[in-house]
Amino acid sequence: MTGRVLVVGAGISGLTAAWALKQRGIPVTVLESEPRAGGQIRSLHRDGFVLETGPNGYLDREGHVARLAVALGIGDRLRPLSKAGHRRAVFVRSRVRDLPTSPRAFLRSDVVPWWAKFRLMLEPLTCRCTGSGDESLGGFGRRHVGRHVTDHLIDAVQTGIFAGDGERLSVRSAFPRMWRMEEKHRSLVLAAAAMRTTGGGTAPRMGSFEGGLQTLTEALAGALGPDLHTGVRVRGLARDRTRTRWRATHDGGSETADRVVLTVPAWSAAQLLRPLEARLGATLDAIRYVPVTVVHFGWTPALAPPPEGFGVLVPRIEHRRVLGVLFISSAYPFRSRPESTLLTTLVGGAHSPDIAALDDGPLIDVVREELRTMLGIERPASLVEIVRWPRAIPQYDVGHQGRLDSLAETLQGLPGLVLGGNSLRGPGVADCVREGLALAERLAAPETAGESSAGLPRTTS
Repeated sequence: MTGRVLVVGAGISGLTAAWALKQRGIPVTVLESEPRAGGQIRSLHRDGFVLETGPNGYLDREGHVARLAVALGIGDRLRPLSKAGHRRAVFVRSRVRDLPTSPRAFLRSDVVPWWAKFRLMLEPLTCRCTGSGDESLGGFGRRHVGRHVTDHLIDAVQTGIFAGDGERLSVRSAFPRMWRMEEKHRSLVLAAAAMRTTGGGTAPRMGSFEGGLQTLTEALAGALGPDLHTGVRVRGLARDRTRTRWRATHDGGSETADRVVLTVPAWSAAQLLRPLEARLGATLDAIRYVPVTVVHFGWTPALAPPPEGFGVLVPRIEHRRVLGVLFISSAYPFRSRPESTLLTTLVGGAHSPDIAALDDGPLIDVVREELRTMLGIERPASLVEIVRWPRAIPQYDVGHQGRLDSLAETLQGLPGLVLGGNSLRGPGVADCVREGLALAERLAAPETAGESSAGLPRTTS
């Protein structure tokens, strides 16, 4: 059994990893610089509304979040996406258009013009990428489905996940499922057909928790009890004299452990690791982040008629000043009273960082005007809440896998040091839970000859 593990960072990744280690009987200490655990996950209760400061839900394809909730005793607080929330929309060609839910519905829809549909029908003739194996999402999309669908639909999808630039994001790292579909089947259409035939196309499960996502992080923090220490900023890491253990210095003193897990953002990990190994710091610093500002508008009484569905995403080509609008009271009705409407607007991202940085007054004016233009909402909101994230979402740019390989190689010289967190593999809540569980499993496994616990958690997802 491994010795004591020190986890630095109490976001969802660090909390999950620490909880899973403790469940295996491994002594663990968690240090978090902020006064509360949970990272970007925080649920504010305002005037009968539940406002998420960061992610608004989870996409639980493999069931990790649900199983974790049950293990924590909060399974009864899981709340699925509403039936209405399965309706998605994009703002394309200057208006909101529903996304079709089947190939037949797509052919009948007006979401793209006829000639873009014709180009899409040629997708089964697509050739595999013959380059280095890493390609931008934009390049991948144009090869498979043409420029129009890429610029309007694929870009809208990545905006909802990364708020990024499709010409810089790596399809292999940012959308590994799509990359594997091409690797195995060459064509995305053929891959989708094969998945339907074999039953591999199970619908993903989306949801949240009664009381908000903070219900999950609070349960994890509660399970860790005195092993979790908040308001403690780690200032440095060093090997001890025997070079078999690690010492973390912080404002209140120091902690010694056999292994250290860093689940802090990439730039924070870079600051800690640069004195140990300059190459580590440089590699981590190469992981970009984009700013996102979250603007919540609430109306009581409800808008008439209230927006229905999950929300509307906006591709860059439309030149709007928002990334998208989530119809929270429709998709997650338990987060507002029946007589109220709650919308969450996201601004900023890779292409509009200046809008994310606007002062409150001008920012509210921008959101009001965009809601009026896109959705026809004229009535002023009765509640406004703004949450700013100057470095919100890590960007898995082309070359990201190479950076991960470089990190793993360099970490072999620092046994007992492990990196985790959403800057590596998957930015979503379920991604972080999956990777946190995998990290704990790897640390708990007996080491074989010639192998060390240094490096990155390896998963098959």
